[in-house]
Amino acid sequence: MNILVAIPVEEAHKARLSAAAPEASITYIPAKQANEEHVKNADVIFGNIDPKLLIHAKKLRLLQLLSAGTDGYVEALPEGCALCNTTGAFSLAIGEHLLAMLLTLLKRMHQYRDNQRKGVWLDMGNVRSVEDLTVLVLGMGDIGGSFARKVKGLGAYVIGVRRKNAEKPPYADEAYANVSTSELDALLERADVVALAMPGTAETRGIMDAGRIAHMKKDAILLNVGRGSAVDTEALADAVGRGDILCGLDVTDPEPLPEGHRLWGMENALITPHVSGFFHLRQTHDNMVEIAAKNIERLLRGEEFLNTVDLKTGYRRL
Repeated sequence: MNILVAIPVEEAHKARLSAAAPEASITYIPAKQANEEHVKNADVIFGNIDPKLLIHAKKLRLLQLLSAGTDGYVEALPEGCALCNTTGAFSLAIGEHLLAMLLTLLKRMHQYRDNQRKGVWLDMGNVRSVEDLTVLVLGMGDIGGSFARKVKGLGAYVIGVRRKNAEKPPYADEAYANVSTSELDALLERADVVALAMPGTAETRGIMDAGRIAHMKKDAILLNVGRGSAVDTEALADAVGRGDILCGLDVTDPEPLPEGHRLWGMENALITPHVSGFFHLRQTHDNMVEIAAKNIERLLRGEEFLNTVDLKTGYRRL
């Protein structure tokens, strides 16, 4: 078996992958350096290489992405190859990132940091608490669920929306699946916080357009850690600029957010450069490698994979 690992790894990660397939030949290379020669003999690829290279991967049996999102890979996948993501690896890191953005905006920390840089000692006025806020989570899977648990623990009223399975988990007060346009609009009107943790699919693209944003409460907070394509950037900038809502974004459309875009200079827009997941938290990195190692072991044993992606929907099979 030939395994191509196209993510950064440490010695402990290499040891885990070697233990998963002791007889395999494992090549480690940065994803951006992968080329036709690297992929043509690979039985397994672990990492998000350029999808265009997959046309050369005639032997490929498993493509293990390091991401939860599968954008661009479903269409490029060789026939007979399984596609798996790393759903579950990011919930701790991104759930905490969402909470950090929320608390920053509620407590005006972004404004105080701006004042600090200017050397200004100024009371910025009233703040808000998570307690008793109504938090609407769109995409309450692993990541959205992690955030929901955290804000529920701080006293929020949590409403979760999923693509499927409306069963209410213990950390939600209400849960819905496959909601209609009118139902979603009604939920937005109730929410003090709207948190987006959805993958990039045709169904999620533009879900928060100008009309939906207009349904949000005055001074509500929109958080997005899923895909920037879920939000109409210009409509969002209009709403934040008018003082209607606040936002915390780890993803944007386009991405990166262009230099000079008006959102950069808006006081009540908090922006991070798509860093909430990735490898910044050690546990996330370890989780990614563990999922890949277990799937390599399952491939060798002929067992069902973890986190298999449904090629019709782009989502992990439930």
